Amino acid sequence: MSQWLFAGMREAGLAVELLETRHVRKAFEAMPVKSDRNDARGIAQLMRLGWFRPVHCKSMSAQETRSLLTARKLVQSKLHDVENSLRGILRGFGLKVGKTTGQKFAGRIEELVAGHPHLQMIAKALLAVRAVLRTEFAAFEKQTRRMVRSDMQARLLTSIPAVGPIVALTYASAIDDPARFKSSKQAGAHFGLTPKKHQSGETDYTGRISKIGDASVRTALYEAANVMLTKPVKGCSQLKSWAMRIAKARRHEQSQGGAGAPARGDHASHARRRNTLQRRCCGSLTGRDTTVFGRVTTPGLLEAKSLRRDDGSGQAVAHQVALVSTHNVDWSTYPLPTPSGGGPAPTPYRSETPASGQRKGID
Repeated sequence: MSQWLFAGMREAGLAVELLETRHVRKAFEAMPVKSDRNDARGIAQLMRLGWFRPVHCKSMSAQETRSLLTARKLVQSKLHDVENSLRGILRGFGLKVGKTTGQKFAGRIEELVAGHPHLQMIAKALLAVRAVLRTEFAAFEKQTRRMVRSDMQARLLTSIPAVGPIVALTYASAIDDPARFKSSKQAGAHFGLTPKKHQSGETDYTGRISKIGDASVRTALYEAANVMLTKPVKGCSQLKSWAMRIAKARRHEQSQGGAGAPARGDHASHARRRNTLQRRCCGSLTGRDTTVFGRVTTPGLLEAKSLRRDDGSGQAVAHQVALVSTHNVDWSTYPLPTPSGGGPAPTPYRSETPASGQRKGID
């Protein structure tokens, strides 16, 4: 709707600016009461102060291309839904379709439902719907190829290995006007293909890609890159080698825990690593495999906790601190690692009467 309003107001001679909705939403988070009046006042303040980023309004041709691609994707998804529904219905009766092609799918279904009147009725209706969807999807495919042949930018994009009509039209319609980008690096950031960055003092995290912007462009580019890296595509040996070098370097960084370390906010992975280190720490001190739940856990072990600090390199370092209770511990029987690798000594005895400041039993 914004494109239609933008074009109409421009034709009327009005000055029109489109705002980035993410920025406006973040600016409005401080408002305790949300209403249309407050929203209008807040937008006016943003415009007056200049705290906004203008957004490019797509041309009518780019909007038509996007609409065509959206409709094509919808028909394709419904076609897959019908086929998967047929497979699921027949599987409930012990009839497995198996691997088949698009041309042989209907024949395979009719072969399986032969002799089942109710299944034949269901299959006939769903196959009729599938036939209509296949016909319309083929029409969309022909239209996309005609649009690529008539668009000079799309034709240039299809000359790149592993880039087909769908990827070319998706990217060309999203760019629309290349002059609005000062460099190709800005285009990557515009589609959310650049990593996140969080820097404060000595903390410096480089995370995964931001994933802001048009998700369909990222999907199309990923599919093209996946085809180039996994399929024998002619004429892309140099590009494939360059991509494989980047992937190899990325894997090396992740294995070393450097720039490829988990980004800020990946608390689940940090918690898993912390718990694993705690279990290993407790197991080495007590001579047994021990699971730590929050605080302390084993005889002789008063507390085990994980501390995190930043050593200046931007990498979170986990330190295990184990405080061993000196109360009521028979050190002569305390388990120590043996050079021969034998079993640990018996577990130290804990008195039933806790010392002052010490909990009774195991937390």
